[in-house]
Amino acid sequence: MVVKSELTEIDRTVTIGSMSDFSKKLQKLTEELREHILAPRPRKSPPTFTSTQVAEMCGIDRARLHYLATKDGSTLPAGELHGRVRQFSLGETRKWVQQASQVKPSPLLRKGEADGRVLISANFKGGSCKTTSSMCLAQGLSLRGRKVLLVDLDPQASLTELCGLYAEKMIVEESTVLPYIYSPEDFSLESVIQETYWDGVDVIPAHPSLFSAEFHIPAMASKSANYRFWTLLRKGLEPLRKKYDYIVLDSAPSLSYLTINGLMAADAMVMPLVPESLDFISSVSFWSLFSDMADSFKNIEGNKTYDFVSILLSKVDYGLASSAPIVRSWVQRAYGDWMSPIEVPASSVMSNGALALATVFDISKFEGSNKTFQRVRVPFDEYCRWVDEFYAGKWEDA
Repeated sequence: MVVKSELTEIDRTVTIGSMSDFSKKLQKLTEELREHILAPRPRKSPPTFTSTQVAEMCGIDRARLHYLATKDGSTLPAGELHGRVRQFSLGETRKWVQQASQVKPSPLLRKGEADGRVLISANFKGGSCKTTSSMCLAQGLSLRGRKVLLVDLDPQASLTELCGLYAEKMIVEESTVLPYIYSPEDFSLESVIQETYWDGVDVIPAHPSLFSAEFHIPAMASKSANYRFWTLLRKGLEPLRKKYDYIVLDSAPSLSYLTINGLMAADAMVMPLVPESLDFISSVSFWSLFSDMADSFKNIEGNKTYDFVSILLSKVDYGLASSAPIVRSWVQRAYGDWMSPIEVPASSVMSNGALALATVFDISKFEGSNKTFQRVRVPFDEYCRWVDEFYAGKWEDA
């Protein structure tokens, strides 16, 4: 007897009209999940640091830290004693790094002698850790005492969510870069900057309505031959360079008009790249499209330079069956010195963090193997140190 497959009995027809009901259903499910993801909702909580961790960040021993923390007249935070362990908040930790470490002073602490730098995280491939890398870059640089502004240019608003802001409930169109895009002469980006749960990191959030910029910008360009749409964000960020050591842009996974603005505003570019064949091919497509764009601007933007372009291998699988070794060799051949020697391994630490809309920097105490945790945390620390030391030299020369 022939049994009719159950798969053939399902009507899989989807109408455009049914998408609205489907979207509402997903929104309801998402709201339910947020009750578990964000605790307390909607704000996230920053980590705390032990005296051992703070001493390591400052490059001093723990005994020296305890002496400086408790001596009469000290301007350094004393933290709080929990039993025999002294703990420090994120803000207190940053003050220690700024005042007691060997990290070179930032332009802000030197009364704005040099402009802050604009970095963009860009990749057309979804799942490349682009947004997570943007957040980790901001957090890691802040732990070196720097003040960082994140700018979310992706209508998906994933970076906004990582900052602890519920994009569709807490953010409106007027909270994003859109008002500036619509009227750059009458609007300041500084007015939409929001503080985050992370001391030293602010954000200009995103909202799904950002997608409307993809209609507004070409419409304006068609009306005026003098409308240099690719310079909008660059001009808007210029005043903020005196207020932040770093401005980190997170772009959409496409060559949108906002992404083009980000690329033309940035001083340096970071491309997180998962060492898998499709991701590598996607990166090649990125540079092909980027070069086409650059060719159209070269007569006008001929002096546009990037301080560096850095390919950061992410989610690297070191298993025996992994294709990472082969693809890594492709990346090395293709990108040469652009390829960073620092790699971020694939890890359950990152997967578990994603469930809590968190990064590896958000963890105060890892419930698991410390070795596993350090495998992910250390590469990000090293990468942020490399970026910061690269620019510290330029600040000294300014």
